[in-house]
Amino acid sequence: MSTSNLVRRLFTPSFTSVFVVSAVLRVALIIYSEWHDARSTVKYTDVDYRVFSDAARFVLHQSEENHAQGPLGAWFKLGDPYTRATYRYTPLLALLLTPNEWLHPSFGKYLFAACDLLAGVLMHQLLVGQVLPVNMSLPSPPSAESSENVEDKDRAPSSVRAQESREDRISTRATLLIASHLLNPLVFTISTRGSSESILSLFILATLRSAYDGHWDIAAIILGLSTHWKIYPFVYGISCLGVIANEEAKNANQNGRWWTGLVSWRCVRFAMISAGTFALLGAAMYAIWGYPFLYQSYLYHVHRLDHRHNFSPYFYLIYLTYPGQDFPEPLESLPWWRQLVRSPLTSFVPQMVLTLGAGVLFGRRKKDLSFAWFVQTFVFVIFNKVCTSQYFLWYTLFLPLLIPQLSLSLRRSLQLIGVWVGTQALWLSEAYKLEFLGQNVFFSLWVRSLVYVMGHAWVLAGIMESYDS
Repeated sequence: MSTSNLVRRLFTPSFTSVFVVSAVLRVALIIYSEWHDARSTVKYTDVDYRVFSDAARFVLHQSEENHAQGPLGAWFKLGDPYTRATYRYTPLLALLLTPNEWLHPSFGKYLFAACDLLAGVLMHQLLVGQVLPVNMSLPSPPSAESSENVEDKDRAPSSVRAQESREDRISTRATLLIASHLLNPLVFTISTRGSSESILSLFILATLRSAYDGHWDIAAIILGLSTHWKIYPFVYGISCLGVIANEEAKNANQNGRWWTGLVSWRCVRFAMISAGTFALLGAAMYAIWGYPFLYQSYLYHVHRLDHRHNFSPYFYLIYLTYPGQDFPEPLESLPWWRQLVRSPLTSFVPQMVLTLGAGVLFGRRKKDLSFAWFVQTFVFVIFNKVCTSQYFLWYTLFLPLLIPQLSLSLRRSLQLIGVWVGTQALWLSEAYKLEFLGQNVFFSLWVRSLVYVMGHAWVLAGIMESYDS
């Protein structure tokens, strides 16, 4: 073993050590959250976790006022999680968190933290098995002349040593990339505070892993489950269909005409399995919990009017025309421009055109899937009518897989990070005046929301430009 390899092994942590440290950190934070919440009015635990816990309690304790309202609801003798106001998720989440009632109140936090760690394992498998072997070149073996001068005949052949060196470098880089995710404060604080985002992240990475391995039926099933859990992952289906169609076109000697493969049986099969999984899960939930499930999980988000301040610039337009004392009229009686502002199509159409268009443009090869999904998610978040810091996890999830495929100098990387963080800090400094000081800064906050959109769009453009396809 060379001196450089020995130093690398001594001073670079293994994936196991990163995993253990990440697990201990999360357990410690969950234990601390219980101590902190019992002593402080400002809670560590996210308010959403209380919503999840209440929904789980309602599911377990059926009553005349609280019962599943679906056609088969009476058979299962379950309560209605939507009895808890503001619970707008699949009933499966409430069922998963029922141990909060009979086991431990922090069970859900441990579950979310475990999903965090499992997502790290999937990332590591993708990096070691798929991403890094393609993007890290094999070091040139020693020349034949230099090999003949080696006196130690017990030394391994040069090709074996080169392969071992390559595997060491892949393992080292994969560990560092996983550490950047598992030890990211944004990631571990969100899960330990009680947000359920890590479950969806695990589903998405499992879908990606199955697609990379060519297990398209499994990928379709998990994609259907992901879309049932939260609707936005359906956009990834466009990229998957593009990859399958391109493979079918090549098999039919139709190179460059990938769209001809869209009518192939494999594409139709993927679409049917994915849509069928989503439909079956939805039908099962509707059969038990009825219309409240359909409305709270899906329909509510279609016509949702969120006038509260968030990163999206749409919040201010909705705030100005929000129905209330000043605007008690129904939507049909408002001037056309107010109807346009309040219409869900105002934000939905450009968002879907850009998101699905990115999937069509960049979904061609398996090796490009992480890039295509990153771009699609980034665009979806930027142009969503509601955007909070939690949404940034949706696309930063792909960064450990994407970084090896980017050609970025240190200076350029710092510029992109600076703009990404700086535009958020600019917005947050103004939002603080509104949230905590009660100052009327709605217009200036809206201007900063526009700056946020332009800044993050510039960051996305820089990452796309640096992608080594």
